[in-house]
Amino acid sequence: MNLYFRLLLVLIKTLFRPRLAPMESSVLRFRVWPNDLDMNMHMNNGRYLTLMDLGRTDLMLRNGLAKAIVKQRWMAVIASVMIRYRRSLLPFQPFELHTRMLCWDDKWFFMEQRIVRNGRTVTIALVKGVVRRSGGYVAPAEFLEKGFGKAVESPEMPESVLAWLRSEEHVTAD
Repeated sequence: MNLYFRLLLVLIKTLFRPRLAPMESSVLRFRVWPNDLDMNMHMNNGRYLTLMDLGRTDLMLRNGLAKAIVKQRWMAVIASVMIRYRRSLLPFQPFELHTRMLCWDDKWFFMEQRIVRNGRTVTIALVKGVVRRSGGYVAPAEFLEKGFGKAVESPEMPESVLAWLRSEEHVTAD
């Protein structure tokens, strides 16, 4: 993550913002700065992904999951992202980043992140992540119980996530 100033602001604001319930959304407000732009003078496609790191950070800090990660010396890792760019963001335009947990299975967490301007979705991403520990991964049920202090049932997996998982079956790695 190379947005240290924005990260510092998110961390400071987190101290004064209300705690989030397990399935509540984090909403952060940003503005497009000149260093966010590409040669086409709109926000660079990679910058969206970097800003989404901040949304996941805010979500985990405000819902209490970050404490479990630090205490247990675990590590949250992103394994895959599917993103769709629908509209451009131009210099100095304000926008919101909405981050929410969608569901989980025995290994993976699935989140949705949206960039919204004037009530319209600019970019939407599905994010697949895992919590790692020495020697393997932490099952989401264990992680959530440590983070929230109680068991939390996963919502039903949306069709969009199921379709994405089916499409990943066709991707091979060397």
